Amino acid sequence: MSELFESIKRGLEEAIAHTKGEKSGVRVFTPREVDVKDVRQKTGLTQDQFAATFGISVATLRHWERGDRKPHGPALVLLNAAANDPEGLLKILLPSKRTRRRRQESNREFRGNSQC
Repeated sequence: MSELFESIKRGLEEAIAHTKGEKSGVRVFTPREVDVKDVRQKTGLTQDQFAATFGISVATLRHWERGDRKPHGPALVLLNAAANDPEGLLKILLPSKRTRRRRQESNREFRGNSQC
């Protein structure tokens, strides 16, 4: 059998062993749980602003804040990043005023040229 096949087979066997609770050498990364309301308050954003910035619905955010549901997967990783460095993450996620102004000027210029 090919080296690729053996690698895939070994990976599947490890995954099966892991799901059965056997020692398999599989490493699992589980982000820590976060207090979503606390994270949002650290950012200084309203629920609407936070939801829009993080690409989630306001309803989902409210469920997380009340504890009805818990974020998982990539959302939990992003919320951990926000908990660790809210200002740094917002710098990445939110364009600066200068960038917004440049984008607005570019859009006006484009609309002006498209009317020709």
